[in-house]
Amino acid sequence: MDYRNFITIEPNKRSGKPCVRGLRITVYEVLEYLASEMTEAEILDDFPDLTREDLKACIAYAADRERRFMIAPLSV
Repeated sequence: MDYRNFITIEPNKRSGKPCVRGLRITVYEVLEYLASEMTEAEILDDFPDLTREDLKACIAYAADRERRFMIAPLSV
């Protein structure tokens, strides 16, 4: 899955935060719902504009961002 087909960043929408398909639903919000133990079905029921692929794209975006995040080596 290429999350770039699902995740958009627009400077004038939600202060430039990554959103799902130009909607006003941020990647952060979707990840927060998943972390709070909401099921995919519950999220999709609460947000009918979202799809299962949108949820996967949010996870893929977060994984890619984490992979790219560089941590400075610890000094001893």
